[in-house]
Order: sequence, then structure tokens, then C-alpha cells
Amino acid sequence: MSTADGTTVTAGLRRSRYGLADALLLAALIATFVFGQLYLALAVSVLIMVIFALSLDLAQGYGGIETLGHAAFFGSGAYAAGLYALHVSTEPISGLVVGALAAAFVGALSGIAVLRAHGLTQIMLTLACATLLYELANTAKRFTMGDDGLSGYSIAPLLGRFEFDIFGRTAYIYAAVVLIVIYALAKFIVNAPLGLVAQGIRENAVRMRLLGVPVTRRLWLLYALSAGIAGVAGALSAQVNRIVGLDTLGFVLSANVLVMLALGGAGRLYGAIVGAVVFMLASDRAAAIDPTNWLAALGVLLIVVVRFAPEGLAGLAARWTQQRRAEKSK
Repeated sequence: MSTADGTTVTAGLRRSRYGLADALLLAALIATFVFGQLYLALAVSVLIMVIFALSLDLAQGYGGIETLGHAAFFGSGAYAAGLYALHVSTEPISGLVVGALAAAFVGALSGIAVLRAHGLTQIMLTLACATLLYELANTAKRFTMGDDGLSGYSIAPLLGRFEFDIFGRTAYIYAAVVLIVIYALAKFIVNAPLGLVAQGIRENAVRMRLLGVPVTRRLWLLYALSAGIAGVAGALSAQVNRIVGLDTLGFVLSANVLVMLALGGAGRLYGAIVGAVVFMLASDRAAAIDPTNWLAALGVLLIVVVRFAPEGLAGLAARWTQQRRAEKSK
């Protein structure tokens, strides 16, 4: 088989895989709304974390940017949306945009320093940026209310018509639509020249530099876009929960989203979705069964996945699908 034919087959398999993932995502969103009315509050939290995991996948999975402080962007978006609702306007969609722009600005600013380093130094710089923002939010009590959390704001009806009801129906539909838009945007980015170049940089940055690619500038742009998407997740959280706490900037949130990506598989997009869903549902069930030791169950789950599926659950599913196709073609 020629290289061209092989490339065509691989591209076809990739499109087929993404098409199936898209259909499953849409079906899961609809099925949850129809059959999971009692669990819509949990479902909204899951969708927010899925968006957050997608943002990390863009930076780390596709760009190879090592980060342990991605919560900096989630929290920036959350505080920006909360302050916007408190002092400017309670309209939710514009608040979402404000959160995304604020987080993208933080990402662009911090990226100037972060992307000049590599490896452990880069990880520590991202953690330092998140810690600085955490301390800033903690000390600026006049604006953020510190440990008490930013609250006291309301969110206007969506599109001026749909109230955010106590059952979570409006919030779920809102979060689901935002997720679909973000997922489509992420797919566009990874298949656009920026995403393809970022993957090349992840594989061999030196070679890309020799080809004349402005490596740092491309990664900086991808990092800012990733931060903006994380800000959307944070803003959505602020609007749905109507409170923004310091935990939105905390280390635990950054660590959790890394675990989500490890569970699902980095560099696949739908791996971020699978990982976030598995992590959130496993956390909820484990905490309900054993409120004291529930983290141990997550630790065991992560160990098992890393041991038997180092590419994540989505990678395992993709490998199994390829094996089945290969068997059928014989």
C-alpha cells in the first residue's frame, strides 16, 4: 500500500472515529436530559468539567505544554463573570464572553514566562502563576470577598426568557449548548494549521524550528486559546452556582483536571470528555458510599487505568476498534 493510500485510510478512520464520538456525545446529552431529571445538577457539574478538561487537552495533549496550574484560568474566568454580574450586567452570555476574555488575557500574560521554560521548570512556573492568583484573590477581599467567596449576584433569564430553575433544566441546556460550541471550536483548532503545527512542535520542537516555524509564538497562541476555554468553564460555574470560591484557583482543581485527562487520554479531545465524565461520576459514587476514604477509590482507578491503558480509556477504545477493523479486513 502506498503512503498516500495509507494516509487516506488513516484520515478516514480518524473521521469515522470522530463522527462516532460526536454522535455518542449528542446522544448522551439528550438521554441525560430526558432520563436523568433527578441528576441534572450533577450533570451540569460534569459538563463544566468536560469543558475544562478540553481546554487542558488543547494545551497539554496537543501542544505538549506541561502545566500544573490550569485552575488559574478557570478561576480567572469565574471571578470575571461573577464580578461582571455583580457590578455590570446579569446577562449570562455576555458574562461568559467576559470570563473567556479575562482568562485568555491571563493565559497570554503568563504564557510569556511559562513558554520560555521546559519540563519541571515549566510545571513549577504554571503552579507559581496559579498560586499568585490564589493569594491575590485571597487578599483582595474588597473585590473577591476572600474566604467567604464572591456572592450576592444574580443571573438574568437566558435570552431574556428562560429562568434558571431549581431543577437545573435551564442550566443543563445552557451548559450542554456551550459544551457543543466549545467542542466544535476545539475540533476546528486542532485540525487548523495552528493545531497541526502545535502537534508537530510537541513531537519535535527542534525540527519545527529548523523548518522556520515560530515555535514559541504558536504555543503562546494555543496557550491563550486554551486559557480562554478554561475561562468559559469557570464563568459557567460562577453563573450556575452563583458563588465563586478560592477553590476555583486552587491546586486541587488543577490536579483533578490532570487526572481526568490521564483517565481519558490526552491528545484526542474525546478522551478529555470520557475522562471528565468517569472522574466526576466515580467521585460522586465513591463519596456517597464512603465519605471518608472515597479518594482511595479514585487512586485505585487511576492506577488500574495507567497500568492497563497508558493511553487512557479513549486510547484503549481506539486501539480495540483498530484491532477489530484489522481482523475484519483479513
